[in-house]
Amino acid sequence: MSQSSLSPFHLAIPVDNLSVARTFYGEVMGFEEGRSSEHWVDFNCFGHQLVIHYHEHSAKISAHNEVDGKSVPIPHFGVLLEWSEWEKLAERLTAKNVEFEIAPYVRFKGEVGEQGTLFFYDPCGNALEFKTFKDMSRIFAK
Repeated sequence: MSQSSLSPFHLAIPVDNLSVARTFYGEVMGFEEGRSSEHWVDFNCFGHQLVIHYHEHSAKISAHNEVDGKSVPIPHFGVLLEWSEWEKLAERLTAKNVEFEIAPYVRFKGEVGEQGTLFFYDPCGNALEFKTFKDMSRIFAK
């Protein structure tokens, strides 16, 4: 499937404080809010449907894996953005005083998979990664 024909994904994640998570995804991330109830909220996450669902005892998983000398949190999710859009997001998050788990940087410089990446946690402990590739046509190149 080509990048231009990708379908939006739907991802539902647990949050243990719906109000705090709603503020984070709406105000800090700048995601437009869609439908909601007293237990869940839909957001437009760069054209994808992200749903936060209240769950009183959301599991906090703190596993990590070594990638390019950095300790990457797993599980995590995010969106691949165009380079300039990724830079704007990094600036926005920095201006909003988001605490990065891995601050924005370029990894695999000069290699096939050269990419910008950044990691942080939402207020409910969900790990997020947003990244970009120098050459988006090589996302899956070996």
